[in-house]
Amino acid sequence: MLFIGDDWAEGYHDVVVQDQVGKTLARRRLPEGVGGIARFHELTGSCCGEDSEPDPAQIVIVIETERGPWVKALAAAGYRVYPVNPKQAARHKETIAVSGKKDDFFDASCLADMGRTRRHQMRELAADSDIAEAVKIAARAHQKLIWERTRHLLRMRSALREYFPATLEAYAALTLTGPDALELLSRAPDPASAAKLTVAQITAALKRARRRGDLAQRARDIQAALRTPHLTQPAVITEAYAASVQAGAALITALNEQVNIMEAKMSGLFRRHPDAGIYLSQPGIGVITGARILGEFGDAPGRYATAKARKNYAGTSPLTIESGKKRTVHARYIRNRHLIDALHAQAFAALTASPGARACYDELRARDTGHDDAMRRVASRLVGILHGCVKHGREYDEAVAWNHRTGRTQAA
Repeated sequence: MLFIGDDWAEGYHDVVVQDQVGKTLARRRLPEGVGGIARFHELTGSCCGEDSEPDPAQIVIVIETERGPWVKALAAAGYRVYPVNPKQAARHKETIAVSGKKDDFFDASCLADMGRTRRHQMRELAADSDIAEAVKIAARAHQKLIWERTRHLLRMRSALREYFPATLEAYAALTLTGPDALELLSRAPDPASAAKLTVAQITAALKRARRRGDLAQRARDIQAALRTPHLTQPAVITEAYAASVQAGAALITALNEQVNIMEAKMSGLFRRHPDAGIYLSQPGIGVITGARILGEFGDAPGRYATAKARKNYAGTSPLTIESGKKRTVHARYIRNRHLIDALHAQAFAALTASPGARACYDELRARDTGHDDAMRRVASRLVGILHGCVKHGREYDEAVAWNHRTGRTQAA
């Protein structure tokens, strides 16, 4: 067998090849792209010798990423690729050189040694389908757009508090990310121009945003709130703040449009996946949440041997720390943020959609379990249910999913 460490950079890869006893056979700097992959194949062939044909299944590659065309090309060629966390690689490097030595080829040799000595403790690259990978990419892009919109919203809200706090009260019922509030802020970002807004102008903005109810009365309330006396900043400072708010409103408007476009794309990709029906049958899961969970879990067969393995990856199972007479149980905080956010959203929605989830949550709260901990445990149980449904190809059944609780209640 050959063990290859790949210390990757944006434009090149530093590669070190070792044999089964840790002897370095070759080290090369290969360019990114088709040419680099061709030279990589030549390198493995030369290390195997002229008399033997290289077997990709006997070549282990350790690299600090699981994405990108380079990794896809290696996996497609049949090599055994082990993506590792950079923190794991750093800890292994400390066992080889405690002096803190650092260079690219040394890092690559440490990765090769890691594959030679610890590959039984690492997870091989999962062979997710192309549609699952596409769902993951679209779901992450959608979520990052929402996070970016939230950042701009908080910055704009902070600026409004500094020079025009009346807008926060005036637009409280509209939300600052709504099209009507953004339109009014773009048109009148400072106290003087906002005081000149007429009821007809405000009503027209509400109609374009498809608001319902007594729009005339709501417009009068907004106008009155905008004209309420408040502490002001000097004119030149107000002018600068108003310009920043106009820029923020324009950015949020553009982000709103792109969020809707990406949501439609993500929904279309998710519904094309063969397991979409199983995910949508779960309580608390809609198209957006389902796409995020499916994309992060992937669909490679055998990737999660047990429900506990899936829970560990999700970060919903507890973490036990035991030493001597001390034993504590904690929540996992080193986890996939995209996945855990979606699972917590599912658990919260499942409290209404699933009687079993609601009963589980109420029982935990009755035992003085905190809200966050109770939601994590409900999410962990839902992950286990999802694992069983995906494994057997069956949709969610409330009676089957929570029958262990029914039997326990009857016994009590």
